[in-house]
Amino acid sequence: MCKGLAALPHTCLERAKEIKTKLGTLIQKHDSAIDFIIPYPEKPEKPPKAQKPSPEEALRWRDSLEKLLQNPYGLASFLTFLRSEFSEENAEFWVACEDYKKTKSPVKRAEKAKKIYEEFIQTEAPKEVNIDHFTKAVTMKNLVEPSPTSFDVAQKRIFALMEKDSLPRFVRSEFYQELIK
Repeated sequence: MCKGLAALPHTCLERAKEIKTKLGTLIQKHDSAIDFIIPYPEKPEKPPKAQKPSPEEALRWRDSLEKLLQNPYGLASFLTFLRSEFSEENAEFWVACEDYKKTKSPVKRAEKAKKIYEEFIQTEAPKEVNIDHFTKAVTMKNLVEPSPTSFDVAQKRIFALMEKDSLPRFVRSEFYQELIK
């Protein structure tokens, strides 16, 4: 490895790898110029291992992000849609927080807290979520002694952001429209 790369912080190298992967995917899709304009398939991919909801159930999701995220098929569809827009970090953070809350072992909880912080919260994190300074400060303070509620404030902010921004885009998407047919 050259000295220039060795001097970069680990997070910069991770971010560069992530960008390289995304660019590689775009370069491989050379069949038509449309792929560069619309980086997601025309029809949604079917999420694995989850029962497809009835159109009535899927219709309830447009008014309730909570119901969408609680349904395995809904969550998988939502994540697939967000990945197609390269904006999956908020939903992935929410999922990571839900998993974190279920962790009983203090040692594993501390490990997961560190991983979530490094992946989503810290400045220039590979999948940094958009939270305000106050929320970031509260979260960092909570991580001094990780508890199941350490990320609650940040998770609520991200939930509100997804409810206001991501959910309306999802409801207008082809992904969602296929579900309510």
